[in-house]
Amino acid sequence: MTHFKQHIVLGLMAFTGCIAGLTGCTKLDIDPVSSLTPANFPKTEAQFIAATGPIYTTFRGGPDRAYWLTANLAADENVMVARGGNWFDGGIYAAMNLHTYDQDNSLVQADWSWGFSTISTCNQVLSLFSTVEESAAKSQTVAEIKTMRALSYFYMMDMFGNIPISKTFGDTTNLGTQSRAQVFAFIESELLEQVPNLSTAVDATTYGRPTKYLAYALLAKLYINAAYYVGTDRSNDAVAMCDQIITAGKYALDADYLGMFKPNNGPQIKDFIFAVPFDNIQALNQYYARFTMHPALRAKYSMPYSPAGPIYSFSSYYALYTDPNDIRSKQYLTGKQYTHTGEPIMITTTNKGLDDSYSGPNPTATVLHQLEFTPDIIWRNNATFDIGNDELANEQGYRNIKFYPDSTSTTRNQSNDLPLFRYADILLTKAEAILRGGTATNGDTPLSLVNAVRARANAGALTAVTLPVILDERGRELAMEMWRRNDLIRFGQYEKTWGIKTNTDPQRRIFPIPKGEIQLNPKLVQNPGY
Repeated sequence: MTHFKQHIVLGLMAFTGCIAGLTGCTKLDIDPVSSLTPANFPKTEAQFIAATGPIYTTFRGGPDRAYWLTANLAADENVMVARGGNWFDGGIYAAMNLHTYDQDNSLVQADWSWGFSTISTCNQVLSLFSTVEESAAKSQTVAEIKTMRALSYFYMMDMFGNIPISKTFGDTTNLGTQSRAQVFAFIESELLEQVPNLSTAVDATTYGRPTKYLAYALLAKLYINAAYYVGTDRSNDAVAMCDQIITAGKYALDADYLGMFKPNNGPQIKDFIFAVPFDNIQALNQYYARFTMHPALRAKYSMPYSPAGPIYSFSSYYALYTDPNDIRSKQYLTGKQYTHTGEPIMITTTNKGLDDSYSGPNPTATVLHQLEFTPDIIWRNNATFDIGNDELANEQGYRNIKFYPDSTSTTRNQSNDLPLFRYADILLTKAEAILRGGTATNGDTPLSLVNAVRARANAGALTAVTLPVILDERGRELAMEMWRRNDLIRFGQYEKTWGIKTNTDPQRRIFPIPKGEIQLNPKLVQNPGY
């Protein structure tokens, strides 16, 4: 890992062992346990940053697995197939793609636990800081903690709609379900209150932590989704928040689109407004390549393990890349595969191993087959979401390698940081907000904003932009970055069919509150339709 990454990751992890006794449910009355005493209360900026380490460690637990899977599997982008019974896991992944998830789905439970564990951790650290002497360092750190809490509430509100709001560790009086409008208002007011105390520095000193610009970016997300969330158009406010970021001049569109997502990414990326740092030694459990890569690609990408590759990308999503010069399409593996020197990647198997439907006289005869990713995904058993486990089945669908395999790792862990908010997203959000009725500012038009994003990708300039064009451009730009579900809902496309999905129930736009959480906290009210 780079020196910058090592410094950042270790800084955010330094105090993790000092806070324990955290809970992931909404019964937030667990007594805090800490080695913080008046004698070792933080005083310097570095000490305050170290003391917030548990927040970032807990928050990283969503993007590293559960939320990443949920967001990427619940839309029209990707699917985790079952192969010969493998990866079915009781149907929890299939349910995401089919929109048949229920209150017993363990992935939904993991999402809820992630969000509320982070919120609980924020509340606990805030309670521990309450007796610390006031200082500029404390004010900034408290603002960062409250912004992380607001970010966690945003994800929970987006996923579950009506949720409880708890601002004090150990609070047992405010565990009842609050309306989405109330949660929206809390997130908005919380962010606006923190902005004055958040840093404007955009470099290694703040990388992985909230700045003013994360607050503005999150407010832009709130406002662009406000018509769906609370029934009120806030397009002008979305434009204003985007302008706060654009006019600051701190961010830019990096020339190398694909390079932004490689294992050596980090604070040098000008497109990243807020990213979750990962490291293959210190900050573990980011192994996206494990889910998307075919085992026969192990040697080409110098992977220290054989990837499983059960996440396939729909060819209909790949079809968004209509410009042959669009560099963003190169994040997908399609068709016949070759080594870096241009030689075919060959697989040794048998007639039956290649194609389970083989009925000829030599089922065990050896055959040599070139790896080729084909566009169609064909389910052999809809009930078990199974496509079979022969080689041809293993090559169905396209494969996304945006988060490029980490050849420096000795395990499946990767050092690719995960951006949650990017400058390109802000440009596209402003374009969308103007199209939805917001007033254009600073000479920007939807066309100029979208074409700026396309130019970085070497895609040809458009001559006109509509809302459907915006949705498609967001799909091209933000593939595998966990925004597709949110986008489809806002554009009224979440109910469409894809793959073998037939469920068109709009109540599936929000997830059920896990059964176990309701049992722990009877004040919770289950969402409609579950």
